[in-house]
Amino acid sequence: MAERIEGVTISHPERVIFADVGPGKAGLTKAGLARYYQRIAPLMLEEAANRPLSLLRLPEGMAGERFFQKHPGKGFPKAIRQMQITESDGEDAAYAYVTDAAGLVAAVQMGTVEFHIWPARRDRLERPDRLVFDLDPDEGLGFDAVRSAALSLRGRLLDLGLEPWAMLTGGKGVHLVVPLRRNLGWEELKRFARGFATLCAREEPDRYTVELAKASRKGRIFIDWLRNERGSTAVAPFSVRARPGAPVAAPVGWDELAGIKTARAFGIAAAQERGWAGVTRERQSLTRPMFAALEKALAD
Repeated sequence: MAERIEGVTISHPERVIFADVGPGKAGLTKAGLARYYQRIAPLMLEEAANRPLSLLRLPEGMAGERFFQKHPGKGFPKAIRQMQITESDGEDAAYAYVTDAAGLVAAVQMGTVEFHIWPARRDRLERPDRLVFDLDPDEGLGFDAVRSAALSLRGRLLDLGLEPWAMLTGGKGVHLVVPLRRNLGWEELKRFARGFATLCAREEPDRYTVELAKASRKGRIFIDWLRNERGSTAVAPFSVRARPGAPVAAPVGWDELAGIKTARAFGIAAAQERGWAGVTRERQSLTRPMFAALEKALAD
């Protein structure tokens, strides 16, 4: 029997999405996942609202097929709003975005587990407001290496005058996010992100790489700066991940990060309790002196 959550009809609410979650591993159902997003919405929407989305959908749960969808199709609920964006080929395409808890819940009704967001909001798409570095470790590296790298890169950004906040991805890595004032365009954002990542990899080549090829990542951490291009996405804070145990992409304070043992440290219950505690998200600017300092270091 269908269930109504946040005004959205959830079909097959009893369908188990994650079989290994909850007391006695009873499982997290579709309705349970919808209720999580209903409750976490006030926190999650601070970052996720009014941004073009890519949705990772698993209509049959973890045991079935999965696919990313960035263009909403026929039959999408009205609570998942749509906008037209001109793409690089000059053609307009529909993109999904949400503004409220009903939008998140409606996406779950469509089989969504993960929400991935653009680094710009819909009212000023050509002015990004997030700088994101995704630290993606080689399979052979433990979380100690990732945590150490996150703290080190934070220090490098502080030296340039930027204060990032950290987020456990719920997978293997950590995101460093710098909230930005919307005074630069995509090319400037991309230039800064690429330059910073390249400099880190040049100065510590045994520790970092900016090469996409898997072979080049052996024993190193890939600093993924490509999250900072128009149309790119990064997993939204408080999104559940489609991984065993339903871990959550969880913002963490820097003091707290030092004691965390895994990027999957928090599940849905813990995520709701902790929220944004200890996380500073003051908007900052990429300034000409910052670009100059970075370009000088790259030229040396």
